[in-house]
Amino acid sequence: MPPLFFPCMVLNFVLKEQNHSHQVITESGRLPTFFLGFYMEKEESVAEKVSSIVMPILDKAGMELVDLEYRKEGSGWVLRLFIDREGGVTLDDCADISREVDAVLDAEDIIHREYNLEVSSPGLNRPLKKEADFKRFAGRLAKIKTFEAIEASKNFKGRIESCEEGMVALNVDGVTHRIPLSKIAKANLEIEF
Repeated sequence: MPPLFFPCMVLNFVLKEQNHSHQVITESGRLPTFFLGFYMEKEESVAEKVSSIVMPILDKAGMELVDLEYRKEGSGWVLRLFIDREGGVTLDDCADISREVDAVLDAEDIIHREYNLEVSSPGLNRPLKKEADFKRFAGRLAKIKTFEAIEASKNFKGRIESCEEGMVALNVDGVTHRIPLSKIAKANLEIEF
C-alpha cells in the first residue's frame, strides 16, 4: 500500500516555539510545511496477504491453517498462526513452520511494524471455521455461537451430525438444529471427558 501523507502544520509551530530567536524561512519567505508519511495497515489485508504466503508452506508440509490472527495485544502486535494435520502437530512442527514463515515474511516485507510471530496447534477446543472442519469432526461435541438468534437461541452445544450446502446439523439433547455457516460467529470443539 502506498504511504498516506498528511499535512502537519504543528511542526511549524513547534519550530517557532523551540527556536525563539531562529525561524526557519524558505526562499519564498514562507514557513515550510512538513508532511509526515506512514503506512496504514489494515489487519484484514495483512491477514489475507500472510495467509496467501503461509498456505503453500503448510501444504508442502501436509498441514492446514486452522486460524490466523493479526492484532494488537498490550503494547505490541502479534501474528498468530494455528496449524494442524491428521494426527496433530508437534512442538518441532510448530518450530519448523515458524522458522520458514518468518524467513518468507522477512523477505516479502508485507508487515510494516514490529510484531511477534507465534505458531501453535489449535488445542483440544479447536476452532471450527470452514465447512470441511464440520465435516471432519462429525460426531464430535461442539459449541456454536451465532450472530443472531436461530430458533430463539444464539448459543448451541451439541454433536455435529453433518455439514452440507452451507448448513451445519447440530444435535442438541436429541433435537437437530440446522445452522447456516454464514450465521456462525464462533464455533469450536468441546473437550469430552
